[in-house]
Amino acid sequence: MNGLKISTVGWSVGGLLVISYVLCVIWDAVFPGLAMYPTWAKLLPGFSWSAVGLTIGFIEALAYGFYVAVIFVPLFNYLHRRTNTIIHS
Repeated sequence: MNGLKISTVGWSVGGLLVISYVLCVIWDAVFPGLAMYPTWAKLLPGFSWSAVGLTIGFIEALAYGFYVAVIFVPLFNYLHRRTNTIIHS
């Protein structure tokens, strides 16, 4: 195995977060009494119910996915190589 790639994991995790974000925004629009707006405002700086604010939230959700990938992938690849070296020695 060559290891994971940051771009692949970044797009995957980013996509997951974007899909979750869109579903939550739809939920907030359909059920305003159960809205998560205060939570989104804390987690996604610049988020608001304007078109610009929703776009910023979308971009930030994608960026968080790449942030996770930048930390996770090198750590995973290092531990995977180390484990394989120990097992196959």
